[in-house]
Formats: sequence, C-alpha cells, structure tokens
Amino acid sequence: MGARGHTRILACWLASAALAGCVWAPGGARVPHSVYQSEHFQSDETFSRLFDASVADTCEAARRALLSQGYVITASRADAISGSKRFQPEGEVHMEISFTVVCVPEGASGTLSTAYVSALQDRYVIKKVANNTSLGVGALGSISVPLSSSEESLVKVGSETIPAGQFYDRYFALMQRLLADMREGH
Repeated sequence: MGARGHTRILACWLASAALAGCVWAPGGARVPHSVYQSEHFQSDETFSRLFDASVADTCEAARRALLSQGYVITASRADAISGSKRFQPEGEVHMEISFTVVCVPEGASGTLSTAYVSALQDRYVIKKVANNTSLGVGALGSISVPLSSSEESLVKVGSETIPAGQFYDRYFALMQRLLADMREGH
C-alpha cells in the first residue's frame, strides 16, 4: 500500500473519530453523550493517596481533617468515614458536600494504607408550596373561612462528584499534617 492509501485510511479514520463524537437522532437532532463517556480513568487523576500509617491511623486522620473543617461525621468505622457540611452561598441556594473516605491496607506489614476519598456536592433551592385549609365553625352553621399558608422546603436540583484536583490535594495535605501530629503525640 502506497502513501496515498495510507492517507485515505488516515482520512477515513479521522472522519470516523470525528463522527463518533456526535450521535444523531432521527430528524437530525444532536443527542448529547452519556456521562460515562467522559470518564478517563487516568492514573494521574486519582481520588486516593498512599500514607505511611496504619488503616486505623489513616482513617482517624481523615476523621479529624473533616471535623477540623466543620464537617459533621455521619458514619465512622476503623476503615471508613462519612461526613457532610452545608453551605448557603446565595439567599435561596443551599449546597451540601458529602465526603466518603475508605482506608485500605497496603503491603504485608500493615504500616502503609491508601485513603480513597470521594466528595459529592448537592445543590438545593427553596421551593414554596401553598397549603389551603378550611375552618368550619359548627355553632354558626356552615361557615367556612379559607386559611392559606405556605411551606418552604429544600429541593435537590443537582448533584455532582467533585473532580480530582486541588480540592482533594488540600484535604490529603491536611490528613498528612494530622498524621504527623498524631505521631508526635504518641
């Protein structure tokens, strides 16, 4: 096969790759990709960090790191921690970050462990719901007076896993400092 054949194959391959990025529905409407297609599973973007500490000490540092930043611990085991914290960045917008940390042993000696961390950010808005009730007064007959009220409730409008990056780097750095503090205290 000559250079011209390779050029055609390359052109076809590039065109196929470009078209593979777009899915078309009947009628010509573009259909967006599924979310899982953006998962890269790259080794340089991980939600984990190796620590020179036992599983129990690593998870204790994870718990202390969350507590030190105002998170409420919702579940705690020797090898797993869950916690959450709520924010109100705008008047009627509320956010909640939920952390899950799982600590697993590495190596035969049990002196190394990996902390796997994932944080989920939920977004809520306040919705007002009108409630109408009637009040019947028996002694006066069939008089009804409508009473109206409104209730407010938080409604979840979005949820997203916080992507790997500086957020987790800061958390892991705090865990490392707390592990060092724990070693000095022993």
